[in-house]
Amino acid sequence: MQASDLRIALFSGNYNYVRDGANQALNRLMASAIAAGATVRVYSPTTDHPAFEPAGDLVSVPSWSMPGGRGEYRLAKGLPDTIKADLTAYKPNIVHVSAPDILGHRAAAWAREQDIPCMASLHTRFETYPRYYGLGFTEPLLVWLQKRFYNRVDQVMVPSPSMASLLQTWGVTSPIGIWSRGINHARFNPQRRDNGWRRALGIADDDVAVGFLGRLVLEKGLGVFADVVEALKRRGVPHRVLVIGDGPARAWFAQRVPEAVFTGFQAGDDLGRAVAGMDIFFMPSVTETFGNVTTEAMAAGVPVVAARATGAIDLVEDGVTGFLVPPQDVNAYADAIQRLIENPALRTSAGEAGHKRVQGYEWDGVNARMIEAYLALSI
Repeated sequence: MQASDLRIALFSGNYNYVRDGANQALNRLMASAIAAGATVRVYSPTTDHPAFEPAGDLVSVPSWSMPGGRGEYRLAKGLPDTIKADLTAYKPNIVHVSAPDILGHRAAAWAREQDIPCMASLHTRFETYPRYYGLGFTEPLLVWLQKRFYNRVDQVMVPSPSMASLLQTWGVTSPIGIWSRGINHARFNPQRRDNGWRRALGIADDDVAVGFLGRLVLEKGLGVFADVVEALKRRGVPHRVLVIGDGPARAWFAQRVPEAVFTGFQAGDDLGRAVAGMDIFFMPSVTETFGNVTTEAMAAGVPVVAARATGAIDLVEDGVTGFLVPPQDVNAYADAIQRLIENPALRTSAGEAGHKRVQGYEWDGVNARMIEAYLALSI
């Protein structure tokens, strides 16, 4: 079998209606598969105004608006007979499920019934989300449900070795492989820095900008970020806060860090310029499985201060490309950021080391390995 023989049925909870790192990775993968000659059909909830055009043929799956104040996302109702009929007519030879939601469970069950190989990719640490919304007691149940889900597929692809280790501690026994992530190095590099753009935002050339990059949602550690900024202010450590991105928690975050400069959503080369405009990238999230934004900051030559958690521990070399800090330790985060603020030479050396560290992350290579995994599973 070769790539042109692949008929991929991908199931996604959000393929293109809200832009995030997971669906952008999936779209890149499907575009690579199509370029290699594969046929792709994607099953996902849709909206009237998607964030971007999808790669592959997109079939709309019936869905509800996500409860719990996250109405920007959709929750598929399952796998109705109309979708099953479409699948039967399409005749996939591999099923790819990208989330342990209702749609993912039903798709995996359908694949087993049809004796079609089923691969799962893991993108998000869903079990950590409830702790940010007062529902932390549900975390053990979510771990159990994910363990059950991933043990029902033929292979699980995770973005980092730390996630592979975590799944093994959960008791996942299905074969686990690595589908890493790539970087657009033409977009994310130190040459994109534009001090004129910073000045237009009110950030002086000698200001040290501590940056956040990503969707503004509570599970990204916004509360810890705000607490650390307050700690730096109490210490009298001079700095500016640069927030790149948007999301439902923007108003809440703006109240917590009123002195911050919010750029809003940035895309394309504007995003590369914004990332290079940071002097320190601060990522206290413990929900990451890889950390696309971390590699983008490193590629731009920006030192990183991150939680010692999945994703970051595979990317950041503590004391070399930045610092890894115990999650939730506000004072330790403040210590690390203060050290970088007060030592320009350290910022420079850490940024240069980070830029060098991520040069091997290329989309073509990582997606080619994923296509090889499809082929190995389909034989």
